[in-house]
Amino acid sequence: MPLKEYSLPEEVWIHAFTFLSTRDKHSVRATCRYFREVLDKNVYLWKDFSVVLNDFSRYNRGFWRTLARRNVRTLVLREGKKKYLRPLPDALPSVTGVAVDYWSEPQPLDTLARFSKLTSLSFHNSQCPLDLCPLLQLLSLQVTRLSVCNVKLRSPTVQFISTVSKMRNLTQLLHHHDGTERIPLRAFHDLLSGLPRLQQLSWEMVAHRSLPDHFFSPPSVQQQLEGPRPLPLSSLELLNYDTLVTREALAPLAGLRRLSVLHLYSVPGPHCHLSTWLLALPRLTHLSVHGGHRLGAWAACLPRSVVGLTLCVDLTLDDLVVLGARLPLLQHLHLEPWGATGYVALVPELFPQLRTLKIRHHNVPESDFLGLALLDKLHHLEVLDWYCGHRRPAEGHAHIRPAGGHASTSPRLSNLIAQLRQLTNNRVHITPKRQQDPLLCQCLS
Repeated sequence: MPLKEYSLPEEVWIHAFTFLSTRDKHSVRATCRYFREVLDKNVYLWKDFSVVLNDFSRYNRGFWRTLARRNVRTLVLREGKKKYLRPLPDALPSVTGVAVDYWSEPQPLDTLARFSKLTSLSFHNSQCPLDLCPLLQLLSLQVTRLSVCNVKLRSPTVQFISTVSKMRNLTQLLHHHDGTERIPLRAFHDLLSGLPRLQQLSWEMVAHRSLPDHFFSPPSVQQQLEGPRPLPLSSLELLNYDTLVTREALAPLAGLRRLSVLHLYSVPGPHCHLSTWLLALPRLTHLSVHGGHRLGAWAACLPRSVVGLTLCVDLTLDDLVVLGARLPLLQHLHLEPWGATGYVALVPELFPQLRTLKIRHHNVPESDFLGLALLDKLHHLEVLDWYCGHRRPAEGHAHIRPAGGHASTSPRLSNLIAQLRQLTNNRVHITPKRQQDPLLCQCLS
């Protein structure tokens, strides 16, 4: 670029760079020294940036300096060894969240306790048993968010649950496993009683009979005197619990605002329990359902307070009509039906108040896609199958590149997006699928 082009105020360049994806920022950064300096010294431009580390031998001092300047807050450690962890707390003092994925070394991870600002911890898909209790004890008052998914534990499950129950500042807890762990009801109650600030719980536990009515209601002396008290939970995710949870078991969660029900590999029984669950949750505002019974089995039971809905289920057009009559004021919809066609054409008529919408465009007629312009309150459309030919590029990570070349948008979709933007006078922000939080497990992707 000619030197005269740099005469633009730096603030103008910074403003322009805020519209770029992480991938595009890296491309611009590589064009010249001036842009590299502008991008590197403005922390605001990298506020959502995270980094995946796995091949530590290739990282030099310049790499670590660049990450430090960006105030990297989220690290994903993948397939590494403990010796590589020692310099990280000093090199990246701003880190607040660490995810340990596919870890292959059984030694304790107590080095992570040296991150002075660490508040979020995730452990996923370990290749060997991990001893997490010593680390969690060191961080018992510091960590507010803990995620443990598909991890083999060196300590007994009851000991692990007991350690977690002493992390009194936890507000989010995720615990998924392959069914080999047995968590006694008393240990689960001790966990709920020991976490007074817990607001979000994602839980998977293999059981072969219905859960007791007091499953979410740990006994206490005060309860014996005053009766059951509702838990402070505002968000609950249940994996493969369709035949296990009764309406009575959910009664202590009457104040629940968000519910996610995921059937990852379970086969729903003849009775749709979700229809009875919904009757116990009158204040629900957001519901996410993946798998299970068809929408028509429970749509009529939805609380009218629901404003956000994620549907990755089997449905018919008639089911969608019932849903529209039940929730005409719905504001946020993620729609990925199994096998249904023609559903996009019904969306503007059934849900005129939508503000955000997530859909796939494949096999959607052009007229139906462009008909979304009738949603005069829509401000964000997320196209879940934006990329074609290759996997979508990973955004926000330091070193990942798409396999086999660059992902691309199909000419058809590019044309549809251009037409829809014109019809809405650029009112609607149209984007690809958002990058998943690196601290979340793949169960929730």
